[in-house]
Amino acid sequence: MHASMFDKVLVANRGEIACRVMATCKRLGIKTVAVYSTADEQAKHVKMADEGVCIGPPASVDSYLRIDKIVDACKRTGAQAVHPGYGFLSENGDFQAALQRNGIVFVGPDAHSITAMGDKIESKRLARSAGVTCIPGFIGEVKTHADLLKFAHEVGYPVMIKASGGGGGKGMRVAFNDKDCVECYDLCKEEAMAAFNSDKMLVEKFIESPRHIEVQVIADRKGNTLYLPERECSIQRRNQKVIEEAPSVLLDAATRRAMGEEAVALARAVQYVSAGTVENVVNPQRQFFFLEMNTRLQVEHPITEEITGVDLVEQMLRAAADMPLSVTQDDIKINGHATECRVYAEDPMRNYSPSIGRLTMYREPTGPGVRCDSGIIAGSAISVYYDPLICKLSTWGSDRAECLARMEKALDEYVIRGLRHNTCLLRDVITQPRYRSGALTTNYLPEAYPGGFKHAVLSAEETRLLFEVTACAHARRDAAFYTTGAAPAARQFYVSLGAAQDGEAPVYVRRCDETHFDVAESKSGPFHRLALSWTVSEPLLRVHDGARETVLQFCGTDEVTYAMQMRGTTFDVNVMSDLQSVLGRVVPVVETTVNAKQIASPMPGVIVAIKARVGQRVVAGEELLTLEAMKMRNKIHAQADGTVKAITVAIGSTVEDGEVLVELE
Repeated sequence: MHASMFDKVLVANRGEIACRVMATCKRLGIKTVAVYSTADEQAKHVKMADEGVCIGPPASVDSYLRIDKIVDACKRTGAQAVHPGYGFLSENGDFQAALQRNGIVFVGPDAHSITAMGDKIESKRLARSAGVTCIPGFIGEVKTHADLLKFAHEVGYPVMIKASGGGGGKGMRVAFNDKDCVECYDLCKEEAMAAFNSDKMLVEKFIESPRHIEVQVIADRKGNTLYLPERECSIQRRNQKVIEEAPSVLLDAATRRAMGEEAVALARAVQYVSAGTVENVVNPQRQFFFLEMNTRLQVEHPITEEITGVDLVEQMLRAAADMPLSVTQDDIKINGHATECRVYAEDPMRNYSPSIGRLTMYREPTGPGVRCDSGIIAGSAISVYYDPLICKLSTWGSDRAECLARMEKALDEYVIRGLRHNTCLLRDVITQPRYRSGALTTNYLPEAYPGGFKHAVLSAEETRLLFEVTACAHARRDAAFYTTGAAPAARQFYVSLGAAQDGEAPVYVRRCDETHFDVAESKSGPFHRLALSWTVSEPLLRVHDGARETVLQFCGTDEVTYAMQMRGTTFDVNVMSDLQSVLGRVVPVVETTVNAKQIASPMPGVIVAIKARVGQRVVAGEELLTLEAMKMRNKIHAQADGTVKAITVAIGSTVEDGEVLVELE
């Protein structure tokens, strides 16, 4: 450890980012202090730290957002500095000022920089004065519907309405007409007030077919301000990033340099110190426009570290300790390609509704170029109180193709049980021809899945392999199949998908030894060999067909139907005898129907508004109440005409996924 570096740092955060900061501190010989809510007492970041201080109950407003408790924790433990991570108090100027008053170093920018860049209206004023290219917009607060519509009519639709403070995609919507404009404005104000305690709004022209590309900057107090290669963050849902990569396939060297130089100019204009990110929206012609500056370490910083070799947390600590950066602009080179997939506890097949619960099995992938930034372990719980991020899965390769091949394999090997997650979507996106071509926009997901993501669509070859592997797994589990002496004759199975036995096809399996099976579509062949690496207690199932290895996951069985994961999606695969197949087709499939008179919660959350009342006559589509989940507000509407018979919740009620909220008659 450098003589002038800190002895002890408190990390004012939780989850993966707290663990990430602690890892660098440990490497540098700096002791760490964790703060935690009562919900996080057994969390990974608490176990990683040298000391831990409980700062309150689960709700963030009573714990991780309590400036007084964090300052007190510093005093109690003797922490000389605080690293805020991202989110929570990371961009709160009052927090930085409170630490300064108490002689505690904030590992981040000065309060004046946070305040200036934290207000999107003020930041645009400063950006323009620094010569930074900005999106056409009204530089000021939009206070009324009339002002909003006046500007929208001047620049033409679509327009972007967003909160002046905060971030994370909250309080932000695109409007395409006057009706949208008014509704989005009101909803954004509600979300912004709930999330940031400020409903100050701005409006600007929405750049169509946009890409979201950002530039990392780092600066010290010795006059050094550098930019690092850009990150492409265009794959988003609800204005929140899901997949990022570095560098962008769009930019050429000249655009990269121009974008970096503008980012440095803005940082210098606000006397910026520490790590920060200048976000831009970029059109297909490579014209870029300033969006905002995040005065903290970004969620997606690992991919920048992977292609540059620069530890950004270390540089933040150096700057905070009044030491010079350990790198210069000439040292910054692009080495290979990196991609990050954000693994969330959410269901992409149900409009990304959050999933809460305990991880009954959890195993992160490993291998060359694979990096996992997570704050959980097997047995950890994902709660309604915090962001549903499970892990940031990053891969590095010498080029984009190798990087994505490693990501495919890593996602296939990622074992998560106990709750729903989005690896199926991530796996599907990165293998799409459009994604591979680099034709990305922030509207990629709704364009690629206009009806919403359903599941991976397997090719005929993939389906056949799934059937063959499952039949082999079934045979492997069947003790009667393992006879002594001569190899048994091929056994016939009928394999299909789901309760309706879709795509039923015969599979003949002949065991060669413990790991090798010959399979065919007919008894007479031709047979081809599969090498199966799997034991019945192991979730990962590796199969090699002589040309390539494929990784599947065994998720359970009832002896006939196997839950098998392929390309991120879990399929119910039936393996039946001749008699079972016939009986299965005779027994009718029971279909469930949706009761439109019972309005159920689409996700776990908290009721924040109720518009309906008992006895009220409502029509299909009419708004009944508002549910907040992970700080995003969701309007719940009637699914049919009727009269409100009962409202089973109140404002402030915490509800579960599928819980009945309103009954109609």
